[in-house]
Amino acid sequence: MPHLPQQPAAGVSRRTVARAAAAAGLAALFGATTGTARAATRLGPRTLDVSVPSAALGRSAPVRLILPSDFGTRPEKRYPVLYLLHGAHDDYTSWTRETDIEAFTAGRDLIVAMPDAGPTGIPSVWRGGPDYETFQLKEVPALLARDYRASGVRAVAGVSTGGYGAMAHAARHPGAFTAAASYSGVLDTTAPGVPAIVDAIVARENLPAASLWGNPVFNLLTWRDFNPRARATGLRGTALYVSQGSGVGGGGDPLPGILESALWPSAQGFARTLALMGVPATTHFYGGGGHDWAHWKPEFTASWPVLARALGVPE
Repeated sequence: MPHLPQQPAAGVSRRTVARAAAAAGLAALFGATTGTARAATRLGPRTLDVSVPSAALGRSAPVRLILPSDFGTRPEKRYPVLYLLHGAHDDYTSWTRETDIEAFTAGRDLIVAMPDAGPTGIPSVWRGGPDYETFQLKEVPALLARDYRASGVRAVAGVSTGGYGAMAHAARHPGAFTAAASYSGVLDTTAPGVPAIVDAIVARENLPAASLWGNPVFNLLTWRDFNPRARATGLRGTALYVSQGSGVGGGGDPLPGILESALWPSAQGFARTLALMGVPATTHFYGGGGHDWAHWKPEFTASWPVLARALGVPE
């Protein structure tokens, strides 16, 4: 005789049953029942690290996920995804370490994905090396759709080189994201002085400068191909948010201000190109400021209405 499902015992409330079902769902998610589950490390009620086998990188790479509050109790539901990209000389843990993104997204029906971009935080196709673009745009979304019920609605935001990644991904792959936001991003890779900044970021990680896009003069076409400003036509139809400080008169440690001011012309040129092309964008260019989380955190909050509308979640 087939085993019939047991009914809740008398006196057991529906809320208790719901909680038990949620616990069972999370146990299956974080347990050792599947290959995906074995590669997941639970960090909190909604947060986990997943190791993603990547052909594009030639290794497994991490992505940190924040799941919706009702993920365990609504197995039929699919969720939009907000991708948050880290900056140079940092890693995929930066957004949960530096911001309150876990608390901020509680009760909002979305998945937050924070994928690895390597030590430089430049999520591009490296010459003869790792392909972070494919990892972030194909391999991670495939995992999320298969194992975490992600829908096809995606938005992306990033700081510094992650801001570059957000705009480069959206520009190079029109329609892949409903919205893209950059906070102090590298938005014109061929602007005066910017190739030297990019080369310095690569060199700081003891990598050959030419291992990214080659020489900025002899391989100019490659640099342009990965340049958000040069590919800005691909951003038409994507909701955009761009913020950048002038880095002048910020006070305190001068280095963050110097870095911010060095990228000011790049961001201004990017915004002018969008305006000339008739591509709408919400921009916030402010005096002072620094290339640091103290300024990026409020910019994320300011950009949230743009991201939320594009994701279809409450502001």
